[in-house]
Amino acid sequence: MPSPEERWLDSEAGPVVRPYALIGGRTRHAGAKFDLVATVRATRKEIVDPATLSPEQMWALNLSRRPTTVADLASELNLPLGVVRILLADLRDAGFIIIRAPETGQTHRDSHILREVLNGLRAL
Repeated sequence: MPSPEERWLDSEAGPVVRPYALIGGRTRHAGAKFDLVATVRATRKEIVDPATLSPEQMWALNLSRRPTTVADLASELNLPLGVVRILLADLRDAGFIIIRAPETGQTHRDSHILREVLNGLRAL
């Protein structure tokens, strides 16, 4: 059986930390929920003490300098979606990012198009 120190060390990757340890064992975040396709964008808030953010949060913050989705961030970070949601919620609560729900203003136009398609199908 490996010693406790060996268990947390991967010879190629270095120290190994389980994803739930990154978020302090939390399974849910406080605040408003957000969807997989919600857009994440970094704010201009200055990071006074970078040591207060985890490397994963810094990486997510850098990736969100350009608007991106929650799902894309999870893919880029190679972390489970639940973990990424909590990391992002913490960044949002600290004022470093803004998370916006997807635009839903297309429903009127979409229903018109669907009606036209349905009329076209009936004409066949």
